[in-house]
Amino acid sequence: MARVTIPGLMIAAPRSGGGKTTLTLAIMAALRARGVEVGGAKTGPDYIDPAFHEAATGRPGLNLDSWTMPPALLDTVMERAQQTADMVVVEASMGLFDGLDTPDGARGAPSDIAARFDLPVVLVLDVSGQGQSAAATALGFARLDPGVRVAGVILNRVGSARHRAMATRAIEAIGLPVLGAFMRNPDLRMPERHLGLVQAREHDGLAALLAQLATQAERDLDLDALLALAAGRYRRPATPAIALPPPGQRIAVANDAAFSFLYAHMVMGWHGMGAELRFFSPLADEGPDDGCDACWLPGGYPELHAGRLSAATRFHAGLRQFARTRRVHGECGGFMTLGASLTDRDGQTHAMVGLLDHETSFARRRMNLGYRAARLRHDCALGPAGTHLRGHEFHYATITSPGTDTPLADLRDGNGEDRGMAGGIRGTVSGTFFHVLARHG
Repeated sequence: MARVTIPGLMIAAPRSGGGKTTLTLAIMAALRARGVEVGGAKTGPDYIDPAFHEAATGRPGLNLDSWTMPPALLDTVMERAQQTADMVVVEASMGLFDGLDTPDGARGAPSDIAARFDLPVVLVLDVSGQGQSAAATALGFARLDPGVRVAGVILNRVGSARHRAMATRAIEAIGLPVLGAFMRNPDLRMPERHLGLVQAREHDGLAALLAQLATQAERDLDLDALLALAAGRYRRPATPAIALPPPGQRIAVANDAAFSFLYAHMVMGWHGMGAELRFFSPLADEGPDDGCDACWLPGGYPELHAGRLSAATRFHAGLRQFARTRRVHGECGGFMTLGASLTDRDGQTHAMVGLLDHETSFARRRMNLGYRAARLRHDCALGPAGTHLRGHEFHYATITSPGTDTPLADLRDGNGEDRGMAGGIRGTVSGTFFHVLARHG
């Protein structure tokens, strides 16, 4: 596989919860404060962290996923992340080498992205509870895969200057530079909820937090060394690729705190094909623009706003009128909203739009998480029958009554295991818990 090198680097860690997002935002904010134009991306299917990247960089936060995205799409997304930027900072998901068992290079692991784009990896090590032993972790990660270049280490959650010195000496003795250290600081913790961090758009103190992170990064990290690591050359992809053809040329898109999980690479592809997006807010009791020829309800947190959505009578009426003649599709939270009812965490049931007749509940919670491959059974906003798609599920809501709608797709997980039929379609309206990242084949 030919490498495509870019000016950039990857911030990775041995596991989730080690401080990658905090360090990534700190580096982005500090470099931007220096006047460096930074592009940002997150490996894996994640719609929350890229919104924080956007706040830190002033540019759309993108995703790079080696299992859901074909190689040409990966190259296109990386090109967009780097476009007019001085460098790209890529935040890894989970642990650096975590993904599916096969296939090589397309496991959904951050290491796939680092290898494809020859990104130098900066390993964030949470050294709370250890000292010199951190060097053993760093050495193992540096040597595991010769195609992945671990270029340095940042220490996180350091307890004291002595603690930092102990870990630093041990890591530098194995030939890896220590590029800085963040001390333990409970003030840097970011609020969370059931799907991850509280959304960037709901974080009232985000600007102040980013400023604090930038100041700390300038003080505690070797930003000059990070910039030197990121030097590279970019080769533009020969043929730009898109994730999914637009469902219409004018697309009404729900966009507020209840409907915000819309992947930026999808929007960029639609814009690239000349489509226009017109946003509306169901929480503000707005319906889709009647001048549009398709409507898209992204995922989000309708379970936290079920009462307001149920009372949004203009939204309900406008969407029903729209669906009489034009296609409507709902993903995850959008799918829940299209159904007959949604039961909130307190057990109160709220009437939803009723364009599909399934019933969902957040009171009866069960986590559904993982890659999904789908084959459409019917023509819909996602494409014609027979279309193969890849994406993921990540939700705690459950279907308490499946209703009588025709199933929309056949699903398999990332390992090829049959997940049965999923979603529903009735006339022009379709929906599923499955989030699409790209078309395949």
